Amino acid sequence: MGIAGAGNSGTVFATLFANRIATHYGDYHVVFGLALIPIILVFAIFTIFAKDSPNQPAPAKVKDYAKMFSIRDTWLFCIMYSVTFGGFVGMSTYLTIFFNTQYELSAVRAADFTTLCVIAGSFFRPIGGWLADRLGGIRMLLMLYTGVAVMLACISTLPALSVITALLFIMMMMLGMGNGAVFQLVPQRFRKEIGIITGIVGAAGGLGGYFLPKILGNIKDSTGSYTTGFLILSGVAIFCVVMLLIVQRDWKASWIGSGGRAQTGAEASA
Repeated sequence: MGIAGAGNSGTVFATLFANRIATHYGDYHVVFGLALIPIILVFAIFTIFAKDSPNQPAPAKVKDYAKMFSIRDTWLFCIMYSVTFGGFVGMSTYLTIFFNTQYELSAVRAADFTTLCVIAGSFFRPIGGWLADRLGGIRMLLMLYTGVAVMLACISTLPALSVITALLFIMMMMLGMGNGAVFQLVPQRFRKEIGIITGIVGAAGGLGGYFLPKILGNIKDSTGSYTTGFLILSGVAIFCVVMLLIVQRDWKASWIGSGGRAQTGAEASA
């Protein structure tokens, strides 16, 4: 799951080339037009070579999704992934604006700094999954959320460009590793429902990526500074640490302690 998730490294190409192309041609229409080329190419390759599994499970029904939302752990994973993946996506889309407005970098140069940070989040995701396999997903996430909270608190001081770039690089690296660590835990809890839960948790991550720029942008507009916004995000990471500390004993005693066996509906409700 960590290796497959590293496919979000495609954001590197967007941050690296989009502003350059738009600046060169003076128009973003060209950017979207050129983006069609790899999309069409992948679509053609997929159409020709992709094959369905001969052992397909029965399609999930709406009631199957509704049932998942009645399980507490579904919501917990959604919260965790909305912070890790949502943080990665949100920062990937907003850092160019941040570098441009806070440090007065040109659009292209701001995108270059953003690309550096995005690389960290993308390529460390498989490492997060690998370490979670060895150290345990809960232990990894406790360390990563704590590290993210500390990094965000330091970033809120808005230090010099070189310092904040290093802080953002480390924070994005931790968020990327957190993505891998979350999905190291998900298949242990929901082995039979992995298709449904992956869709639900993935959607929650996307929503987190929407809210992060809104938080930073709106607070910047109202206060004139990014400091409060980053401190709020730091508090969200601390909330995840507290949440994990509360549930880890229950998880270890139930589905992790039972060798990763997924609970039945009755067990989950109990």
